[in-house]
Amino acid sequence: MPDNRQRRNRQPRVRSGNEPRSAPAMEPDGRGAWAHSRAALDRLEKLLRCSRCNIFGLRPVDYTDDENMKSLLLLPEKNESSTTSHCLVMNTGQRRDGPLVLIGSGLSSEQQKMLSELAAILKAKKCTEFDSTVTHVVVPGDAVQSTLKCMLGILNGCWILKFEWVKACLRRKVCEQEEKYEIPEGPHRSRLNREQLLPKLFDGCYFYLGGSFKHHPKDNLIKLVTAGGGQILSRKPKPDSDVTQTINTVAYHARPDSDQRFCTQYIIYEDLSNYHPERVRQGKVWKAPSSWFIDCVMSFELLPLDS
Repeated sequence: MPDNRQRRNRQPRVRSGNEPRSAPAMEPDGRGAWAHSRAALDRLEKLLRCSRCNIFGLRPVDYTDDENMKSLLLLPEKNESSTTSHCLVMNTGQRRDGPLVLIGSGLSSEQQKMLSELAAILKAKKCTEFDSTVTHVVVPGDAVQSTLKCMLGILNGCWILKFEWVKACLRRKVCEQEEKYEIPEGPHRSRLNREQLLPKLFDGCYFYLGGSFKHHPKDNLIKLVTAGGGQILSRKPKPDSDVTQTINTVAYHARPDSDQRFCTQYIIYEDLSNYHPERVRQGKVWKAPSSWFIDCVMSFELLPLDS
């Protein structure tokens, strides 16, 4: 029997925060903690190699002095394509954590009723106004629409789906995989952009909305700029201003070989008006019609401007 005095004199063992813990056991088949860590490192490596630049135009390779790391980051991605998706896509077929939040854009009253039925079956929430919780935007046809709800859905990386998805879900009483019913091009690019945790479309861009706007009200344009990660300027930028010329941020989604990378201030005017600028570009300031801005949102691209 253990000595009671020894037990009383025994000090409790407290683990220090700096004391190394035992390494997790590695399973023989490679599916243990080590395999998960290795897979995570591989994904991080690929994301770093395919990243373009931050708001100052610097890439991951610009932040290391280690030659081995530089050579790794400069390696080209295998099977690199010319699409706008520059990074490895992970978990593209998986839904986000949390409940489904549905909203319809441009739907008829009958279609809205069917969307409500689906929300009840899937125990999802149905919104009448767009907010940051929306995960699925449903449109009536096969093409994306320039409605505020739809454009906000694109800028937030939501699923933009044909109404056929609602019908398919109602037939089987389950949530069908969305990829088959997703509107292609801009909506698809925006969703991948969000899943890859990349910056928003107008990251690094500044916008001054000059004059009045009829086709798309100014309040809506401000909402789109904000949703796209851009900033609203209260004063018209002057090309020869010292403040303007010292801004050294870059537009993340501008084409790498484009002047628009460093010319990030835009004066947006109503293209239905009689105003037409003599020069599109002055220094770091661009003048662009509101139709160009809307086209950028719809295609989820920072489209070029003719100079």
